[in-house]
Amino acid sequence: MATIIVVDDSLFMRSVLKDIFLDLGHSVIAEAENGYDAVLKYSNLRPDLITMDINMPKMDGLEAVEKIIGLDPQAKILMCSALGQQEAIIKAFQAGAKDFIVKPFQMERVVNAITKIFGS
Repeated sequence: MATIIVVDDSLFMRSVLKDIFLDLGHSVIAEAENGYDAVLKYSNLRPDLITMDINMPKMDGLEAVEKIIGLDPQAKILMCSALGQQEAIIKAFQAGAKDFIVKPFQMERVVNAITKIFGS
């Protein structure tokens, strides 16, 4: 079981992802609606995994990824994006993200991404 922080400015998207993780037996220990809060919560809680939306207020997901990797180079970050954000996804990988999933989320893709990230 992994500890996870779910980050998205949409309450609905956070809820969908949270339900998927809970169904898989993981523990969602916090949620954040922007990159600024995500960085603060990551630094305080140090989860096994953090999901990261790209487009958010206050601080976008790319900047948040850079700051989190700066705090913890081993951080496991799963990007969440809408279709058509390939350029942002490439930048996220360059910044240290481990994988990405596309909205709307599909259980099978989330499972595959987690398996890849944790190498199990």
